[in-house]
Amino acid sequence: MTASPLSRQIAVVDVGPNGLTMDIVADEAERAALAQANEAVAVEELRAGVTVRPFGKDGVAVAGRVDAKVQRICVVTLEPFVEIVSEPIDIRFAPAAEVAAVEDGGEIELGPNDPPDPFVGGVIDVGAVVSEFLTLGLDPYPRKPGATFEQPSGLDGEGSPFAELRKLKRPDDGG
Repeated sequence: MTASPLSRQIAVVDVGPNGLTMDIVADEAERAALAQANEAVAVEELRAGVTVRPFGKDGVAVAGRVDAKVQRICVVTLEPFVEIVSEPIDIRFAPAAEVAAVEDGGEIELGPNDPPDPFVGGVIDVGAVVSEFLTLGLDPYPRKPGATFEQPSGLDGEGSPFAELRKLKRPDDGG
């Protein structure tokens, strides 16, 4: 397992019955590592507010929101621009043994969502969760606002890839 560019580990036993609230603000080094991990020019700001609450017998649920300003390169214009990310966080964790029991046909109390993710050694990394949800919130094909792709002039269909394929068509193809 590779280390997360953002790490805030907590012991599950420290959560307590009323839960635990965390405000995570990435420092300069963490933002640089997050930018590199997400193939971005820079992560200008990153803040997450999360609440960790008990879930099931021995698990925890992490809920909140990550907000970030990420400098990206537009796939159309190749110009840098700032993408605003505001992604909700909602994930549950259970001890690895309980998750394995579910996978082997055992039972665990589940809500309507996916099964919980496993944790080992009584520790979860809330920073890694925030990092993952930042990545989920990024557009896989970043496009600067207002950027549109325009077909290069001078291509009238004769120079298109399909026109070239038509030239390769054999006479016995029926067309």
